[in-house]
Amino acid sequence: MADSMQMDQVLMNLVSNARDAMPNEGLLTIATETVALDDKFIAAHGYGTPGMYALLSVTDTGTGMDEKTRERIFEPFFTTKEIGKGTGLGLALVYGIVKQHEGYITVYSEPGEGTTFNIYLPLIQAAARELKPRMPAIPIEGSETVLVAEDDATVRKLISSMLEEFGYTVIEAADGNEAIQKFMENKERVQLVILDVIMPHKSGKTVYDEIGKVSPAMKALFMSGYTVYMVKEKGVIEEEGTNFLSKPVSPSELLRKVREVLDKA
Repeated sequence: MADSMQMDQVLMNLVSNARDAMPNEGLLTIATETVALDDKFIAAHGYGTPGMYALLSVTDTGTGMDEKTRERIFEPFFTTKEIGKGTGLGLALVYGIVKQHEGYITVYSEPGEGTTFNIYLPLIQAAARELKPRMPAIPIEGSETVLVAEDDATVRKLISSMLEEFGYTVIEAADGNEAIQKFMENKERVQLVILDVIMPHKSGKTVYDEIGKVSPAMKALFMSGYTVYMVKEKGVIEEEGTNFLSKPVSPSELLRKVREVLDKA
């Protein structure tokens, strides 16, 4: 249950920014889905209340943002636009509206690689039949060795600690070149590679292709802060059945997916 006029403002601001970020045309994607936020998800990401949420994603293929810009985009009067072309209040307004609805907003962006805004709005439960949030099943532990390639140090450490807590041995890599180097050094041990789609030096897809020349049967799980639609558009997911998770991901969802990929024949 949301204020329709305010949600119109949210969408118009995000779409306007997406348009300005794609001066030479591009792709705008608006997607919705229902997601469950559980206690482990909240502990991992530092926000949220357990329950069911409507997730609204707005993605563009534009110029993207660096980390310093991402950290300030919701500040009032902060703008990267030319004088006279932006007030710096659009995203501050979006943030305020989302908070008024007891929701949460995150942004994922890299220079030259576009931007995704994710808005989580709590679903209203009907008074007549109160439903409990559907909680994921307890993940299954493992003992395999996993290579995790992720250029964001915080995310990489978070994924590694989750896996190690459940019995896995983890080898970390901070970019595409290091991922290939670490794999070659440990190719007899590694049973799964977890690859960020966009990394410095080599993309996750390029890393996987090079690993495949040495170990054609190597199992892989791709991850990205962009939506699955955006990743398909970039050509990362070209075949049906490619293993993929959108970030941010809850610990239970990650662990279930890792176990699923490893257990596939």
